[in-house]
Amino acid sequence: MQGPQAHILPDGRLHLHHGPIDLLVGVSGAGRGKACQRAVARFEGVLQGLADELGQLRRSLQQEPVVSGPVAQSMLAAVRPFSDRFVTPMAAVAGAVADYVLAVLPAVDVDRAYVNNGGDIAVYLGQGQHYTAAIPEAREARLHLAGHLPWRGIATSGWRGRSQSRGIADAVTVIGENAAIADVAATLIANAVDLPNHPAIERRPAQEVIPDSDLGRRQVTVAVGPLSSKEAALALKRGQNYAATLVQAGQIGGALLCLQGQTTLVGENGFRLGTTGAEYAEV
Repeated sequence: MQGPQAHILPDGRLHLHHGPIDLLVGVSGAGRGKACQRAVARFEGVLQGLADELGQLRRSLQQEPVVSGPVAQSMLAAVRPFSDRFVTPMAAVAGAVADYVLAVLPAVDVDRAYVNNGGDIAVYLGQGQHYTAAIPEAREARLHLAGHLPWRGIATSGWRGRSQSRGIADAVTVIGENAAIADVAATLIANAVDLPNHPAIERRPAQEVIPDSDLGRRQVTVAVGPLSSKEAALALKRGQNYAATLVQAGQIGGALLCLQGQTTLVGENGFRLGTTGAEYAEV
């Protein structure tokens, strides 16, 4: 495997790549050049640090994982508030890596910055700045983070995504205090969107799909056939109920749940519905 790779793309964003980690870094402000240098240096060693503690990171909270690296510690901290459900620190890995790289960027003269790790995004906003993005799974929706709100992390999960899911959501997008927390919440809300024992849903043990999966023999979704409108609404309602408890507890700012053309919004902090694409740019 090649070592960490860094390239400036034609649109000015920084691309960082190492093994399975693929980051896009966007920075604006007078200190942009220095910020990109800091991001490159910060990225060095991230993958090896995770690999060194992978065995512990695949342990559930009930198995009391012990970790020492900064990204691993952030992953563990992100899952602790969700100890009432089965979860391992791996549920926070993409968001925690984004948070870790972002953390060094505001030290220079930066107005706004973000680190996008495959759709799990850590955001820094200076005074008067905002971050806005389209949500591909719900074309009528836009996500808007403003400086006066506390939310600085975005994450998306679902059975179609790059991570395994125990539910049937096409996508669940969450905003949270940081990307690691949003990552965990999106995973667990997506798990809750479900129709147990439905014949149109195909599941397999996680380790038969990915041999080293942290989910072990637990069933994960590999296919979802057509559902009736009522069935999709019922599945979404289950995820909505869980998401509502997280919003009410202040653990997340909001969530948008999508399943076979239906969408459900929980919390309005950061999400806008019924807007036109011309008003916003995906970043």
